[in-house]
Amino acid sequence: MSALLEIRGLEVAYGQSQVLFGIDLTLAEGEVATLLGRNGMGKSTTLRALCGLSPAPAGILAGAIRFAGEEIAGRPPDRIGRGGIALVPEGRQIFANLSVRENLVAFAANRRGVAEPWTLDRVFELFPRLAERQQNMGNQLSGGEQQMLAIGRALMTNPRLLILDEATEGLAPLVREEIWQCLARLRAAGQTTLVVDKYVERLIALADRHTIVERGRVVWQGSSAELDADHGVWHRYLGV
Repeated sequence: MSALLEIRGLEVAYGQSQVLFGIDLTLAEGEVATLLGRNGMGKSTTLRALCGLSPAPAGILAGAIRFAGEEIAGRPPDRIGRGGIALVPEGRQIFANLSVRENLVAFAANRRGVAEPWTLDRVFELFPRLAERQQNMGNQLSGGEQQMLAIGRALMTNPRLLILDEATEGLAPLVREEIWQCLARLRAAGQTTLVVDKYVERLIALADRHTIVERGRVVWQGSSAELDADHGVWHRYLGV
């Protein structure tokens, strides 16, 4: 499989404080990969740099981010999004004053001319609860429903790469299970996905490969089979 995403030697700073020190990560078309680590170790910063959200004035200090063969480091986030990357952000960030339907329709796009694009009907099939609440405003939804809406909104852009930052954080177990089932269906459909989450057992079952970061550096990379076989890595870097 050819590489869809290549991050090489990525260094990022917030003001005078450097937080990433040479991050490397590769994701092939159709793969599911994870970025793991304890809180504050650089996961969200890596995602923000990838999506063009690194803060000025320092931002990206060094390194390359190539997506679909093009260098995208330093591009504005709207251009990165139009190029086929969709982020489901931590905290959901849906539009509270728009209905479920309006939140979804506002992001509908099929710029790549996908033969079977994501539509309202497909999102409602994936998340029947959203179909039931499609006229409800964003602030009338439960946390789990808001998370479903955030994922559906990202899918409506028909992304080539879907990124999920802590998509199951703070959800009730039954709702969290719905999200895992959704991700499994997306994987089966061939959706290239990068996931940040803390539930290692579920990620091992879902993903092809894993990257662990500690204090802004990559400390381990490998397959699900390799991570499953080495619980010492879990205790050393993931605190489980």
